[in-house]
Amino acid sequence: MSKPMDLLESKLMPVAAKISANRYLLAIRDGFMLAMPLLIIGAMSLLVANFPIQGFLDFMASVFGKNWTVFFSRPNDITMSIMTIFVVYGISNSLALHYELEGISTGAISLVAFFMLTPFATTFTPANSKTVYDITNVIPMDWLGSKGLFVGMLTAILTTEIIRMVVKRGWVIKMPEGVPPTVSKAFSALIPAALVILSFDVIRLLFTWTSYGTVHGFIYKVLQAPLTHLGDSLGATVIANLFIGLFWVFGIHGANIVGSVMSPIWLSLSAENLAAFKTGVTGSALPHVITQQFQEIFLQLGGSGCTLALCITMMFLCRSQICKKLGRLAFLPGLFNINEPITFGLPIVLNPIMMIPFIITPIALAVVCYFAVSTGLVPRPSGVLIPWTTPAIFGGFLVSGVKGALLQVVEIAVSFIIYFPFIRMVDKQYLAEEKAYESADANLTV
Repeated sequence: MSKPMDLLESKLMPVAAKISANRYLLAIRDGFMLAMPLLIIGAMSLLVANFPIQGFLDFMASVFGKNWTVFFSRPNDITMSIMTIFVVYGISNSLALHYELEGISTGAISLVAFFMLTPFATTFTPANSKTVYDITNVIPMDWLGSKGLFVGMLTAILTTEIIRMVVKRGWVIKMPEGVPPTVSKAFSALIPAALVILSFDVIRLLFTWTSYGTVHGFIYKVLQAPLTHLGDSLGATVIANLFIGLFWVFGIHGANIVGSVMSPIWLSLSAENLAAFKTGVTGSALPHVITQQFQEIFLQLGGSGCTLALCITMMFLCRSQICKKLGRLAFLPGLFNINEPITFGLPIVLNPIMMIPFIITPIALAVVCYFAVSTGLVPRPSGVLIPWTTPAIFGGFLVSGVKGALLQVVEIAVSFIIYFPFIRMVDKQYLAEEKAYESADANLTV
């Protein structure tokens, strides 16, 4: 097994190093992390308003009135509708700090650049009417939400690079010593801001001469829509989880590496499901099977590698003290989808036996879950963002109701079937070592 593992290591390590050190992917990750707390708060408020237990909804209506859901829906309406604004600022600020630039002003300039590309007009058709009205001096909320994500990411990166180029060449206004720092920073941002605004106004103008009309229309149709369609496929999900497992086998945080590439796509799919869910669409009528929740709740059951069943197996079916005690130690963190104790303690990292089920299990569960959700046996994820640390069974319930919880039970059973023969081999090795140690200790005592 050493030669195949050496070959994998020689191929994967350089790739992982490049991805983990890529300044743009790191900035995108940080940008989404800035938005994530607000999105989760908004999503949890919507979850309360649409809790999948009718008795709870009836109780809330009896106490607070029939319109009680409006109060809890409002935070979600705001946070999800302007998520791109958070992301633009977060990406630009992070990338600016990487370049040792002023993060706050760079983020602010990026927001201005983003709004330069965003149309200040929309159309409106009244109910029961065929007349279409053009409305000006308004910002369509679609482009501030999930549909504008890719334009926002590209804008943040391009703006920061322009500012970096200007500052590097010294094209900034330098104030004399003694001028307050806030005043000096304001003047130093004038030329970079002017060049950014002028550049993006030219870009906006050029796209008005195309059939797309705006940058948003072009990016969404040519880039974002095809990528989200690809991200919603079983094949892409299998490949993503394959690489997560392969990276982890060599001690690299695979979820972070792959997530830096896939999370923007999965979050966009989640946002589209959530937008449909808010209009009353549920179950199989929701547009997407694969979302951020599908990945985090169904395909990381117990953490990367879906190791919750492995912890349970070690606790109750293993005979060696090492496996039994490690299983007990790792079970509680595993219940909250944290599995570093078992990944490095068993270990799974650089273990030619345990790497096989660790890689295979998420892929098998991806097929099982995709089949269950795509065929309508289990409702599609509503798009409500819940923390990835939500405990097993409860997480499935929040994402897809009772059937989602039952699906996680099935996943645990499938994971057990895959992991059991491999952990049994490891358990026998540890048991033999323990017996040999006890025998040697007894001989020394005699």
